[in-house]
Amino acid sequence: MSGTVQKHPFHLVDPSPWPIFASLGAFLATLGGGMYMHAYTGGGVVLLTGITLILYTMFVWWRDVVRESTFEGHHTSLVQLGLRYGMILFIVSEVMFFFAFFWAFFHSSLAPTVEIGAIWPPKGIEVLNPWGVPFLNTVCLLSSGGAVTWAHHAILVGDRKNAITGLIVTVALAIIFTGLQAMEYYEAPFTISDGIYGSTFFLATGFHGFHVIIGTIFLTICLIRLANYHFTKAHHFGFEAAAWYWHMVDVVWLFLFVSIYWWGGS
Repeated sequence: MSGTVQKHPFHLVDPSPWPIFASLGAFLATLGGGMYMHAYTGGGVVLLTGITLILYTMFVWWRDVVRESTFEGHHTSLVQLGLRYGMILFIVSEVMFFFAFFWAFFHSSLAPTVEIGAIWPPKGIEVLNPWGVPFLNTVCLLSSGGAVTWAHHAILVGDRKNAITGLIVTVALAIIFTGLQAMEYYEAPFTISDGIYGSTFFLATGFHGFHVIIGTIFLTICLIRLANYHFTKAHHFGFEAAAWYWHMVDVVWLFLFVSIYWWGGS
């Protein structure tokens, strides 16, 4: 293909080994997880190998994407449009993922069965005060959403200094949120094994916390790229995708706070 002139705006990616490496990592992680949980010898090693391979594949695959978009010029306006559609569909799938946990919570709380005392919260469960750490976390997360929007608008007008400041504030607030969440889990008067309340609480808030960690890493990479002049007014989809993801995390937390912490604990 060398010497030919590309006459279309699409990006036909080069052959890559990373999809098969990602599949192998996922297989090893699943196999190792099953072996570890059933106390098979070597299960932990297989699990750790799979997770390591997945993390390595994530790094090198996204490194290639950054190279293609920033240095090789493959991400034309039409390619960016396709990436935007893909990110929107991914966020919709994430919303459906959390919808399942909300469904389980409301199914159990709106019509509590006799096995849990026919009341909600179930008999014997001491719930958390929503106006303590959960409310503080809400303030942190909403403030981080405002900070990432500040950074986004700064990028759009070419104000690199304010964009970096806004991203630093966002990442700092995200780390504070994760620390407070960990403290809340440590001090919680119930566990994931405490019936339907414990399982729905820790699954919903735990997966949200995992998404916060992923979003924090996403935004940190964007901060590094911004410091290295990777983003311009017209070419910053990597940051835009991170901002969309972070706003999704914000909205999901609002529903968690209102339904599980406030309404579900009253």
